[in-house]
Amino acid sequence: MRVLVIDDAQINVALLCRLLDKIAHCSSQSFLDPALALLWCAKNTPDLVLVDYMMPDMNGIEFIRQFRQIAPCADIPVLMITSSDELALRYEAFEAGANDFLIKPVDKIEFLARTKNMLALRKNQRFLEDRATWLDAEVRKATAEIRAREQETILRLSKAADSRDPETGAHIVRMANYSRIIASRLGLSPEFQQMLLEAAPMHDIGKVGIPDHILLKPGKLTTEEFAIMKQHANLGFQILTGSQSATLQMGAEIALSHHEKYDGSGYPQGLAGENIPLVARIVAVADVFDALTSERPYKVAWELERALQFLRDGRGQHFDPLCIDAFMSALPEILEIRERYKEDGDTTNTYDPYR
Repeated sequence: MRVLVIDDAQINVALLCRLLDKIAHCSSQSFLDPALALLWCAKNTPDLVLVDYMMPDMNGIEFIRQFRQIAPCADIPVLMITSSDELALRYEAFEAGANDFLIKPVDKIEFLARTKNMLALRKNQRFLEDRATWLDAEVRKATAEIRAREQETILRLSKAADSRDPETGAHIVRMANYSRIIASRLGLSPEFQQMLLEAAPMHDIGKVGIPDHILLKPGKLTTEEFAIMKQHANLGFQILTGSQSATLQMGAEIALSHHEKYDGSGYPQGLAGENIPLVARIVAVADVFDALTSERPYKVAWELERALQFLRDGRGQHFDPLCIDAFMSALPEILEIRERYKEDGDTTNTYDPYR
């Protein structure tokens, strides 16, 4: 344990340091100038401070005030030594951050008893701080493990949908990243962006409940088949809703509403404008853009400018204008993602953004 001693009188410093030598496992650091002591405290943290009140240039109370402003020193015990026992002085010192007092002339037995008690308190304080740090690390570790399991569950759910209607894995990655970029340009928080990145791949999870002859049909769906296909939005919501996971809750919103259109002509609820959840409005732009610019067995990929014009034409009708504007403003990032995650060669399956 290290005790900081500050007194402008060398004889007082020597006396206090000799007394501290009698305490086991205790060392001392002394200063005649409180300003130098503060500079030392900026790089070193004592376990206890003994400071005289009456000093030139800076008295003990002013020292304590400045000492408490040093972040690691906010809770360090301070014992002020003074020849005055005036209550007003004590109140001022307590307000500045002093913990206890000693009256001059210092009684050796009282000094050792008070110093030992304050060092014992500091030792317990350090133990509790170390314990709190350890517990915080354990909580972070446990939280990370839970988060990892949640992410694995989400990934497997997304793969479950892929096993029935296997859009390429690259499509899932691209549209999720496009969604994150749009959210970023809309000024949404990094935490929201990360959650959206993880939730967006579950947008079509409900397709696990659509019959194969409809889901995998290479040609245009009949009116009756399309009515069944549209059920995947509600099915996806039913699969994901009710979870305690915020990510799965977001996934449920996306699954239910990513086929809604800004003008109210979408499905399954015919929501319009801001009544459509923001996450679904974002994913709608990302999903359609990637579908249009991706090659599938039943169609060729659209040229980039044609796909962009489709989005512009749908601004305020199919798509939220703000989401379209955010997408367009981030086009260099979008194209970088498109280039980075090219098709993985799996072209045996179909994907239709309007299904």
